[in-house]
Amino acid sequence: MNINVRGKNIEVSPALVDYAQKKLGKLDKHFDKATDAQVVLSVIREEHIVEVTMNLNGLILRGEESTGDMYASIDMVVDKLERQVKKYKTRMNKAIRLRGPRIISEKHAAIEAEERAEEETPRVVRTKRFSLKPMTVEEAILQMDLLGHNFFVFTNGDTDLVNVVYRRRDGDYGLIEPE
Repeated sequence: MNINVRGKNIEVSPALVDYAQKKLGKLDKHFDKATDAQVVLSVIREEHIVEVTMNLNGLILRGEESTGDMYASIDMVVDKLERQVKKYKTRMNKAIRLRGPRIISEKHAAIEAEERAEEETPRVVRTKRFSLKPMTVEEAILQMDLLGHNFFVFTNGDTDLVNVVYRRRDGDYGLIEPE
C-alpha cells in the first residue's frame, strides 16, 4: 500500500508517519491490488483531526475522526475504514451470489465546469474530476454512503447512461435518469 502522510497546521514527526503507515497497513490484507492512501493530519484548536482517502480500483473509501490525541484519531479512523471495507465486501459478495459474476469495463469521463459569464452571477469555486465507473444503482448507493455524501453521479452498468442517486429527506433514495 502506498501511503502519503502530510500535515496541516502540524509538523508531522517520523513517529506519527510510522504509526499511521503501520495502522493503515493492516487494511492491505483486504485488497488484491496495491492501493493508494492519502492521510492528512491536522490540528484545529485542541482537536487532532485525521482524514484518510483511499482509492481502490474505482471505489473511494473516506474516513475522518477527531479527538484530543492524534494517535487515538488514527486508531479510530482505521477502525472506521475497516468497517467500511467489510460492509462493502459483504454487500458485493451477496450481490454476486444473487445475480452471478459480472465483467465491468472501465469507462472514463471528465466533468468540466463552465467559466462564469458575468461577475454578478454565482461562480464556480471548486471543480472535481473523477472517472465514472459502470455500476448498479445498489453499488452507487453503497459508494455514496461510504463517502458520506448526499448524492452520487455514476454510469449505470445496465443502461450505460449517466445517472444520479441521492438521499431524500425521508431517508429513502432517489434516482435521476436521462430520458
